[in-house]
Amino acid sequence: MINAITSVSAGELETRIEQLMHNYRTSVTDVHMGGFFTSKRNKGNEVEHTSRMVDSSVWDQEIAVPESVITFVDDSVSKQLPEGSTVVSIFSHGASYWTRTAEIKTTSSTGDEISFFLKVAQGDIGKGMLYGEFHSMTAIHNAMPNIAPQPIGNGTYKKDSETHFFLCRFHAMKGLPNVTDFPAAVAQLHKNGISPNGKFGFPVTTYQGRLPQNTTECDRWEESFSNGIEQFFKAEEEAQGFDEEMVALRRAIMGKVIPQLLRPLEADGNKIQTCLVHGDLWDGNTSVDSKSNKPLIFDACSSYAHHELTHEIGKLYVAEYLQHFPRSEPVADFDDRNALYCVRFNLCSSALYPGNLRFRRIVKQEMRDLVEKFPLRYEGDSKT
Repeated sequence: MINAITSVSAGELETRIEQLMHNYRTSVTDVHMGGFFTSKRNKGNEVEHTSRMVDSSVWDQEIAVPESVITFVDDSVSKQLPEGSTVVSIFSHGASYWTRTAEIKTTSSTGDEISFFLKVAQGDIGKGMLYGEFHSMTAIHNAMPNIAPQPIGNGTYKKDSETHFFLCRFHAMKGLPNVTDFPAAVAQLHKNGISPNGKFGFPVTTYQGRLPQNTTECDRWEESFSNGIEQFFKAEEEAQGFDEEMVALRRAIMGKVIPQLLRPLEADGNKIQTCLVHGDLWDGNTSVDSKSNKPLIFDACSSYAHHELTHEIGKLYVAEYLQHFPRSEPVADFDDRNALYCVRFNLCSSALYPGNLRFRRIVKQEMRDLVEKFPLRYEGDSKT
């Protein structure tokens, strides 16, 4: 989900979009790659792609947060800057759907020029979004410091109790990571970021866009994933209205497809690691640090999950990633698990844009395909 493009200027955004679309077109597989892009076959058996970012009909509303909140540095923000910092300026920087974003330029106690990235939202949802992002980015930075900007703080404006913020170190960025360094770095993050208590989920609620995720901690991945997708099914129905086919497909996904695809991951001696995942890892939430030339990720909505959950970039990325963190057993189910994970992301997409049924149509077809392939209950389930 698009929240903010950290330290990428609005002017560069269109170039980035064209670049990521080119990358995707040249690397796409007919297996779904996650929430931001989906693919389908047209009548000529060619793969068609849908991007919710480049289509203005998907989201054409004004940002609900007034620009005035980033025309000054609130006392609560300045108190979280390193001791001895002097604010030089603040100005709008980046692009966002639901927040305002800015760069704060400062000088340190030793006279060094240091910039910070500020993200601002309002209301209870905005507060939850930024609280979840702060804890997500903190967990990622702790697990692998060189892949994420350092989080500085999170809180509420002193001037306005309805205005909330997330503060981190600012990184000037350029372009997209290459297909070699980036997948290897993400795989290392997944290996480093092991759940402290061995459970799936996350200690705090995180948000996909404006939607809270169910991050209840669970011992088994099937339960954790079921909790999350069930919440998105409910949110999607609230946003788009009751649909009889959606109800039937939902019942089949929950009762048949999920057990068939996820239960074997932790059965018959199989085990999966509780990995810290970004949560929404598409091209718009990644870039390259201009100084180090190393990949960076941002705008996280993390959880401890199956490492296959968030691969939304393309075939070449996935192929390279799997060289560093192989598919789980049963390997034969990998593509179908990927398609199931895509259903979760596209349910969220549909829920985010009430009145736009485009993503509902997409997710319906994805579910039809899975239900057709897995019409029976998991072997050993007493229910029929």
